Amino acid sequence: MMALTVHLKSVANLRGKGDRVAKVTFRGLSFYSRVAANCEEVAHFNEIFRWPIASRLDGSEMLEIQVYNYSKVFSNRSVGNFCMVLQKVAEEGHLELTETLIDDNNTSINTSVTIEIRYQSIDGTEGTWSNGEHLDVPDDRDGMFTFETDSLLSGQSQRSGASTKRSLQGSIPTFRKSGKGVFASMKLGKIRSSKDDHKKDEPAVLDMEDLDKKAIRLAGMLEPDTISLASVTAVTTNISNKRSKPDIKMEPSSGRPVDYQISITIIEARQLIGLNMDPVVCVEIGDDKKYTSMKESTNCPYYNEYFVFDFHVPPDVMFDKIIKLSVIHSKNLLRSGTLVGTFKMDVGTVYHQPEHQFYHKWAILSDPVDITAGCKGYLKCDVAVVGKGDNIKTPHKANETDEDDIEGNLLLPEGIPAERQWARFYVKVYRAEGLPKMNTSIMANVKKAFIGENRDLVDPYVQVHFSGQKGKTSVQKSSYEPIWNEQIVFTELFPPLCKRMKVQIRDSDKVNDVAIGTHFIDLRKISNDGDKGFLPTLGPAWANMYGSTRQYTLMDEHQDLNDGLGEGVSFRARLLLSVAVEILDTTSPEILSSTEVQVDSVSNISESATGKMEEFFLFGAFLEATMIDRKIGDKPITFEITIGNYGNQIDGTSKPSSLRKKKKDGENNEEDSELIQNSSEDEADEEGDMDSVSCTPLMKPVITDRNYFHLPYFEKKPCVYIKSWWQDQRRRLYNSNMMDKIADKLEEGINDVQEIIKTEKAFPERRLRGVLEELSIGCSRFVNLANKDLNQAGRTKLDRERLKSCMREMENMGQQAKQMRTQVKKNTVKDRLKLVQNFLQRLRFLADEPQHSIPDVFVWMMSNNKRIAYARIPSKDILYSLVDEETGRDCGKVKAVFLKLPGKKGFGPAGWTVQAKLELYLWLGLNKQRKDFLSGLPNGFDEIKVAKTTPYLHSAPPVSLVYEMKQVFQLRAHMYQARSLFAADSSGLSDPFARVFFSTHSQVTEVLSETLCPTWDQLLVFDDVELFGEASELRDDPPIIVVEIYDQDTVGKAEFIGRTFAKPTIKMCDEHYGPPRFPPQLEYFQIYRGNCTAGELLAAFELLQIGQGGTADLPPLEGPTDTEHGPIIAVPLGIRPVLSRYRIEVLFWGLRDLKRVNLAQVDRPRVDIECAGRGVQSVLIQNYKKNPNFSTLVKWFEVDLPENELLHPPLNIRVVDCRAFGRYTLVGSHAVTCLRRFLYCAPDNTSSNWGSAAKLMNGYMVLTNGGSQHGFSPSVSSRTFSHSTGDIIVNMDSMEPAVRKMDTCVKLDATSDAVVKVDMIEDESEKEKKKKKKKKKGAVDEEDETDESVLDWWSKYFASIETMKEALRAQEAALAEAEEREDLEIAAEAADIKSDDLVWKGSRLKERNKEKRNAKDKKKVHAVDGIEKRMVKPKVDEMMVYNKELENEYGQFEDWLHTFNLYRGKAGDNDEHALDDDRIVGRFKGSLCMYKLPLSEEITRDVGFDPNMGMFQSIPHNDPINVLVRVYVVRATDLHPADINGKADPYVVIKLGKSEVKDKENYISKQLNPVFGKSFDIEATFPMESMLTVSVYDWDLVGTDDLIGETKIDLENRFYSKYRATCGISSTYSLHGYNVWRDPLKPSQILAKLCKEGKIDSPQYGPGGKVKVANRIFVGPTEIEDENGLKKQTEEHLALTVLNHWEDIPRVGCRLVPEHVETRPLLNPDKPGIEQGRIEMWVDMFPMDMPAPGPAIDISPRKPKSFELRVIIWNTDDVILEDDAFLTGEKMSDIYVRGWLKGQQEDRQDTDVHYHSLTGEGNFNWRFVFPFDYLMAEEKIVISKKESMFSWDETEYKIPARLTLQVWDADHFSADDFLGAIELDLNRFPRGAKTSKQCSIDLIRNEQELPSISIFKQKRVKGWWPFVARDENDEMELTGKVEAELHLVTAEEAEKSPVGLGRNEPDPLEKPNRPDTSFMWFLGPLKSIRYFLWNNYRWLILKVLGVILLILMLGLFLYSIPGYLVKKMLGV
Repeated sequence: MMALTVHLKSVANLRGKGDRVAKVTFRGLSFYSRVAANCEEVAHFNEIFRWPIASRLDGSEMLEIQVYNYSKVFSNRSVGNFCMVLQKVAEEGHLELTETLIDDNNTSINTSVTIEIRYQSIDGTEGTWSNGEHLDVPDDRDGMFTFETDSLLSGQSQRSGASTKRSLQGSIPTFRKSGKGVFASMKLGKIRSSKDDHKKDEPAVLDMEDLDKKAIRLAGMLEPDTISLASVTAVTTNISNKRSKPDIKMEPSSGRPVDYQISITIIEARQLIGLNMDPVVCVEIGDDKKYTSMKESTNCPYYNEYFVFDFHVPPDVMFDKIIKLSVIHSKNLLRSGTLVGTFKMDVGTVYHQPEHQFYHKWAILSDPVDITAGCKGYLKCDVAVVGKGDNIKTPHKANETDEDDIEGNLLLPEGIPAERQWARFYVKVYRAEGLPKMNTSIMANVKKAFIGENRDLVDPYVQVHFSGQKGKTSVQKSSYEPIWNEQIVFTELFPPLCKRMKVQIRDSDKVNDVAIGTHFIDLRKISNDGDKGFLPTLGPAWANMYGSTRQYTLMDEHQDLNDGLGEGVSFRARLLLSVAVEILDTTSPEILSSTEVQVDSVSNISESATGKMEEFFLFGAFLEATMIDRKIGDKPITFEITIGNYGNQIDGTSKPSSLRKKKKDGENNEEDSELIQNSSEDEADEEGDMDSVSCTPLMKPVITDRNYFHLPYFEKKPCVYIKSWWQDQRRRLYNSNMMDKIADKLEEGINDVQEIIKTEKAFPERRLRGVLEELSIGCSRFVNLANKDLNQAGRTKLDRERLKSCMREMENMGQQAKQMRTQVKKNTVKDRLKLVQNFLQRLRFLADEPQHSIPDVFVWMMSNNKRIAYARIPSKDILYSLVDEETGRDCGKVKAVFLKLPGKKGFGPAGWTVQAKLELYLWLGLNKQRKDFLSGLPNGFDEIKVAKTTPYLHSAPPVSLVYEMKQVFQLRAHMYQARSLFAADSSGLSDPFARVFFSTHSQVTEVLSETLCPTWDQLLVFDDVELFGEASELRDDPPIIVVEIYDQDTVGKAEFIGRTFAKPTIKMCDEHYGPPRFPPQLEYFQIYRGNCTAGELLAAFELLQIGQGGTADLPPLEGPTDTEHGPIIAVPLGIRPVLSRYRIEVLFWGLRDLKRVNLAQVDRPRVDIECAGRGVQSVLIQNYKKNPNFSTLVKWFEVDLPENELLHPPLNIRVVDCRAFGRYTLVGSHAVTCLRRFLYCAPDNTSSNWGSAAKLMNGYMVLTNGGSQHGFSPSVSSRTFSHSTGDIIVNMDSMEPAVRKMDTCVKLDATSDAVVKVDMIEDESEKEKKKKKKKKKGAVDEEDETDESVLDWWSKYFASIETMKEALRAQEAALAEAEEREDLEIAAEAADIKSDDLVWKGSRLKERNKEKRNAKDKKKVHAVDGIEKRMVKPKVDEMMVYNKELENEYGQFEDWLHTFNLYRGKAGDNDEHALDDDRIVGRFKGSLCMYKLPLSEEITRDVGFDPNMGMFQSIPHNDPINVLVRVYVVRATDLHPADINGKADPYVVIKLGKSEVKDKENYISKQLNPVFGKSFDIEATFPMESMLTVSVYDWDLVGTDDLIGETKIDLENRFYSKYRATCGISSTYSLHGYNVWRDPLKPSQILAKLCKEGKIDSPQYGPGGKVKVANRIFVGPTEIEDENGLKKQTEEHLALTVLNHWEDIPRVGCRLVPEHVETRPLLNPDKPGIEQGRIEMWVDMFPMDMPAPGPAIDISPRKPKSFELRVIIWNTDDVILEDDAFLTGEKMSDIYVRGWLKGQQEDRQDTDVHYHSLTGEGNFNWRFVFPFDYLMAEEKIVISKKESMFSWDETEYKIPARLTLQVWDADHFSADDFLGAIELDLNRFPRGAKTSKQCSIDLIRNEQELPSISIFKQKRVKGWWPFVARDENDEMELTGKVEAELHLVTAEEAEKSPVGLGRNEPDPLEKPNRPDTSFMWFLGPLKSIRYFLWNNYRWLILKVLGVILLILMLGLFLYSIPGYLVKKMLGV
């Protein structure tokens, strides 16, 4: 084992007394020594460090020792360092020495170090390490033995040993596990990070190649996959600790209106709560409402209606709009209807979905009035939001089976639970401060005169918008510091689908209320949805509001800013508020069930709740003010800095009248009164009465050049300082800063990796590993630092929760980064880079602190007491902390600040020009920590204080700095060239020149006219540039150079093109001018114009110090001055690129679609090609109208181009029109920026695969007889046969219905000659098994053979779509599986990293995984289902259905003929994505081929080489050719509605050249998804007519028809392409039937032709169905059937097999275009970039000189077939009893059954009524008859009806075939009662039960699992089905059963055997045998008495009768007894 041991003995001659520590570094791995405490002169360390090394010690390697003064609190200060080359050690193995150290300025100091070094090589004798030995190599006290990469967080290059507490001990076990050994895990790159490099004389730009060599050498025994690199960035990012990076993008992008289109399709609703309703859906976005039609008496209506809303608003406004879908019950003219339920979500949620859409998802409806009610139904819809330039990929629409799993497809973003709960959102508004005046003072003075009191001029109230509702507080009259103490309560579902809450302070006014300031609360930032997450919570915290400037004007031009649009330019106010959320338990009775907004009052909160008041100190120094816009004029200028209202002297505070106090010293008047109370008088006096100075002195600007002024600060730099009081919430900002710094570092790393990939340098993976390593270290450092503030006072709940979740996230991210580092391999760099970019987004999101503390700082430039331009600097960026990582990125650094115009003025061109550029130094911190506030300034200045006679003067900050030290430099700007500049002139070109600014100097290059790619090749020399400060600091950190590029106009001012920044490479006078840093290399700098890129500049900049000897010491400026243009110095030789001689061949084919120039037509055009000053001209086209092609095809020219391909200049193509009298006009131009794709690579003879194919870089072929095509990736479904040279036998047996396996892959090695059989058929036995399996499952065995006669083209089309969907599903499942595997891997490895309890073991990851898994399982199941289904599918020949344009699949068909768009006119600026389409004035067709000279002779010796054609051999001639073009238009989908009713009446128009075919009479009424099914034949002549336009128009009865959208196809490229796009090749060959062969040439003829063109032997057909082409053998059937069924021999099948596998043929093979349908987006020129629908079509082309093709295939839409469905309702049972019987109160029902087919409610039929059913049994024997038209293929019923009485014609609807049966209870005097219903999908419904008992609700509940039947296959079905309804709890309950018989007959059969409705003739049904109870009581009263009374109460009646008799008898007895008695007594 090799090792290097260093014995650090002592360090002597130290100055002073203190703690010392040493750091020893070798190969990037550093060890810290222990701290030597309190040592004076000598520090004895006496420690041994040892590095085990894997590769031999190299003589050039370095050992570095750094000695520091150690400090526990501050960062360590460097004493000096010592570097030695280990050459001697490597030779001798042992060395002892004492050597002096050198300091940071490279001067040696007295301090010396004594060390002893031993190197033990592999043959040494010391034996290997024992297992644990290296644990105690250094004595690891305090974890000083650190593992050191360039620490991610540290801005400085020195750090305390303690600060990187990642001791090796924690990591040692991982090495043991990972098994790669210690070295693999240590970063043994010998590269020191560039941050430490700046001290040495090494280049700041490390040369990648050297690094790689070193890394390779170093990797001797290491695996290359474990090496990582630290930052290797370009000069521009090499920034040390005195300056910070400027931000180059100037223009605010938000706030500018953009086009949006929201399209919503309402498909259907289900399970609506309510009985027998007539539902309407209302779609509402913002204030726009649209309604669907009304569907009668159904609670599962089917609409399929499409709505489009167009908006032109800023993105923020758009994304905050609420989409509200409501279902309303029975809305008509007279009544508004009752609301059933609503669903709300904001537009932003939709836009942030994948593809910006929800497709076929179910929205859950809820009732806002009654929140206890639960779900009110489901609404199925598509919602899509399209911005300009977004194209939405609609999932392919074909016959959808409606087996929708509602729960699995809810309209909710991922991760939101399906069951959302109601919650209360409490927004508490306490008080506000610092409001501006909102009224003129005149009024106030009038009032004052009358009332005699002073009033505050603002009446504020607070308004909160959330989820489409708004609430507001009371108005506090006349108060600048209003106190509300109120809360606004919203009730909304949680989690809400609205991301932001808008809080606005408004001023109440009699006329109109205006916003004072707006603050948005992003709910995602104040909550966390993980399992350790928290509900939204905020504050109590102050929210700072920004907006327009504070002075009050009646018409505020920046009012938008106060509404929250755009970046606020001034502090407006701050508001104290808090947000809390409480989830409601809707079951508890005391809950208010309404969602109305409520406002209540709340108690006041204490002052200290938001943190302790602290005094903050803000200091700013203006080191330079340059580039001041000349428009400002030469009035004196001052700069003002404000923080909050402090420092604002013009329009700062409005003092509350209630708190008038005496003004202190006249200066303090800008402080808020409350704050003045806080700082008592005497306190201020002790301070030495430090007043604030917030403005620089007035100063007149001086001219820099014709555009800009500068302020002559020279050595005197003005300063400002402000004292302010704020609540101390710095921790929030500190945590943000730490995360921001990690993110900055990560972003820089990502840019590095992208740069390495872009410039194709080696080993991007190593840099990515370095990035991940830095990230993981940064994350762990964050966790350590953040840990200590877990328990501070003044913290809100959000602070605590957020900190915990940030720590979890960061720890998690650190682990994942560490994890990912091991997975970065060469081939995975790009994928991993994407993941790392996700980290970056996540970090940026976390770093954004939702609770404000200190307001932002504004810098205003003022002239004439007016505010002109501003810059806004976030306070966190300049906040100071004792801990380095927590300090803001710009704190104590010099920052280049660009001022811009406020508000809307800053949009567009005004926003691109710089108003002023400041070099500004800012420092913000606690006043008590301010001792170091000047430490970051460049050294060498004296402070000048304000002149006051106070004793405490020394502590006062300076008002200006005077620099004594100044350095003089010469700047050399090597301006080589620019490319792809913005077109600024109407000619489509520019006349560019560059202006270079450095400090107060500026110079310009010469103007080059008419070019977008100027090569200036000019050296600009700036002499005597004075910079102030120390030389060494300037060397590390020069100011930036600004380069602006302008377009010179003959009249008026030069126009701005763009701007870029650069940093020069610096040479001090004591340094040598030589490699590696000098001469500097040319670099590309990205030019920006606003936020858009506007080209690239290739330049180099060097700054050379002028020493004593003056400029004579500088490297000489050689080169003759160019006499023509005066003294222009060219870029010197060492810097300009090395050139080689290239030949560029140009193929001139023709010009197309040239537009008029200056109203004149182009008649005699010519093309000029120019590259690097050389060029060639085409021949003149004599008559453009007659023939726009060139007569001479190939020309060439030679040119010197740079060796480095990345520096190749662009090639310019210009088209000029030659007019009479020798005049030329420019028609248009095109710049080919990337020549690499036209580079010719010599053929590789060794590759047997491609023979001698000469191919271009990106796979485009130049030699048409050769080459593969890698330009596109074959689509999912393309055939998967790999290339190989073995003979492949492909058996294509199409005679029987084969079950296709998913894919069959043949892989052979390239040299074998094997014969492989690719079997596309499964053997019979297996098939039988499958069939049996199917049967077992209980499914109905479908008919296996489809009847040939039934099949038509549409069968083929639908089968193909199914296949496409399946392929997509399979792809999804495969992806899901791969993803899952990766998740598992990561999880497994993570578990491996750390076996103790990781934060994320139990946390969100698992949850997410679970969710992901479920989703994936679903996907997998889908795919499997698909395959299963596929097994049973009958064999139908298929074709390819592309869901995109065909040319996208085939690389635009530019295999040899390229199309270059010609541009003219200014480039558009009005929008970020300005589309250049309207600038296109024509197209040039041709190609290029470039190669280095001399070329090898082999190529030219090839057979038949035509020297005139150069590299473009065997291309066809370009004479005019007549072609028959046959366009098939299948259908259009999702058309943009063109009529008021939300529909369109589309028809097709086809244009080609002069011919136009309008199909107007066949328009399709009121359809947005029309099926055209038409073919059109047009004869055309190429090249004159080669652009085909297919448009869809909307037919209008009155007025002109409107264009809906159009698509353009370039037929010429297709016609000449080697992919043979003239007529697609079908998969099988047949002579008749639906799959008839379309091409006039038979397959064998096509094959022979291809072989001839490709110069390979013609095919040899052998016996036994074999054919051999280019040593490939193909097998296929050899018999064919004609129409009469006779079989005959043919070779066509064999030839077709070869054609279908033509890509396997070596050298000439490529994938031929198959028979296909392509889907093309329709675009409307008025709405550029937004899709207006899609059209499915294809084009066939047949040359007229060939045999004529057969008739076009019939693709006319299938006519629906007429059927009649006869439904007999036999009986019902167990129907629930609804009524009480008259008289007896018994439960009974008067049952009848109603039925209809979906969509035909008006034709509903009812049975008669079965009265008085007491058991729920009903007998009917009643027949319904429903005639309908049905499309078998689409499984839809077709209905044609007029929409309303005013409709012109009928509209066709397609509706799923569903039969609805309902059971009702008849009432005489009130509406009938609905009891239950069942809906049967006629294509798949459960088989009915045999008896009533077996029939249960499970038939509906488990519909998915039960075997289903289709009435279209069964024809006749009888059984019992359940009726169901929903109870109050929304549960399904059984409400009855029906015995029904369904019988389906075709219209013909129905005519033959007609039947009657009900029980009528013909074929009457017998009367039902009803019990006698079933009749009306008033028709037969006696009968009903008999039944009802006698049956039920007979005994009671008898008893009553008996009793009555008895009573009668008794009465009679009593009545008659007296008479008898008298008689008896009297004896009468």
